[in-house]
Amino acid sequence: MKPGRKLVEQGARACNDAEILAILIGSGGANYSALDCATELLAKFGTLAGLMGHPLEELAQVRGVKTARVVRIAAAYELARRLTEDLYINT
Repeated sequence: MKPGRKLVEQGARACNDAEILAILIGSGGANYSALDCATELLAKFGTLAGLMGHPLEELAQVRGVKTARVVRIAAAYELARRLTEDLYINT
């Protein structure tokens, strides 16, 4: 089942980190999927938090992960950071 469909049918909590990341990546290439790209990113950098500790240019070196996809990942991370900060300040 594709990650996006899984999220719709089972909810976001049912998706693992690679599946959520694949949704942000959007699509893969000729012989690899967005899930393949996400899995490779996590294999190389360890965790979602580990991804954010590296320059965007380094993330874009992973097969299938180009600048536009890295920008989406960085934007999602920034949204999460702001939400966490907002929740912390307002509690």
